[in-house]
Amino acid sequence: MIHLHQIDPIAIQFPAFELFGRSFHPAIHWYGLMYLLGFAVFWWLGSRRIRAGRMPGVDANAFGDLLFYGLLGVILGGRIGSILFYDLGSYLQDPVRMIKVWEGGMSFHGGLLGVLVAVWYWSRKQGRNVFDTLDFVAPLVPPGLGFGRIGNYIGAELWGKYTQAGWGVVFPTDPQFAGWTAEQLRTQFASGALDPFARHPSQLYQACLEGLVMFAVLWWYSSKPRPRYAVSGLFALLYGVFRFAVEFVRVPDADIGYLAFGWLTMGQVLSLPLIALGLYWLWKSRSAPTLRPVAAGGKA
Repeated sequence: MIHLHQIDPIAIQFPAFELFGRSFHPAIHWYGLMYLLGFAVFWWLGSRRIRAGRMPGVDANAFGDLLFYGLLGVILGGRIGSILFYDLGSYLQDPVRMIKVWEGGMSFHGGLLGVLVAVWYWSRKQGRNVFDTLDFVAPLVPPGLGFGRIGNYIGAELWGKYTQAGWGVVFPTDPQFAGWTAEQLRTQFASGALDPFARHPSQLYQACLEGLVMFAVLWWYSSKPRPRYAVSGLFALLYGVFRFAVEFVRVPDADIGYLAFGWLTMGQVLSLPLIALGLYWLWKSRSAPTLRPVAAGGKA
C-alpha cells in the first residue's frame, strides 16, 4: 500500500533567537536523536564484550575514551566528507550550514575515515594493533548505521526513484510538490492523484541491509575469535556491496547526478574501494594471528 510521509523531522522545537544579525531556530531533530541512540547501543554492546574479555587489557574507562574519539571521528569526518564529496558549492555559499549537523548532511565514507583516524590514535595510545581494535569495533557500528538511515527517512531525505511497487512512499520534499501545503498533499493523496509520485523508501532498504543484516552477520561471525583483519574485512565488504546495490534505486545528489554510464553514482564510486579493501583484508586474515579473549580471572 502506497504511503504518504507525514513525519515531522523536528522532535523538540525551542524558541527562536537572533545572534550576530542572524535568526536561529534551535531544535532537536530526530536525525540527531538517531545518532545518540546509535552511540548508546555501541556503548552497551561494546561494554558487554569488554566484560567478556574480548579486548584484553581494556577496561571501561579506556573503552569510554575509544567511544569519545570515535564520536568525534564520526561527526567531524562525516560532516567534512559530506561537504567535500557531495555539496561543497552550497556550503561555501552559506558557511554557517557547516555546523548544523543536527539537520542532516553526513557522509558515511567521510565518517568512516574519521573513525579510522580515531581508532588509530586510540590504538597508538593503548599500544595495541589497530586492526585488533577495528575488528572489535566493526560489529558495534551497524546499529548506528541503521538508526542513521531511519533518521534520513524521518527527515524525508535521500529518497529513492519513482516506483510502482505497492510499498512506495510519497515524500513531501519531492520537488514536484514545491509550495504545496500539508492539507493539499493529504487531499491529493487520498484521491490517488499522487500514486505516480511514490518513491522507493531507499533509506529503509539501507537501514535493513546496513543496520539489521550487517549487525546480525557481524555479531554472529565475531561471536568467537577470528583472525586479525577478518571481521573488519567482512564489514567493509558487506557495506560496500549493500551500498552499491541500493544506489541503483536511490536518487543521486542533484548537484552531482550520475558520473558515468547513466547509472554510476558517487556513492557507488566511493563504495568500490571498500569492496576491494574488504576482499583484501579477508584474504590477508588467512595467515594472521587470532586475538584470544581473557577471562575476568586473567586466564585466556
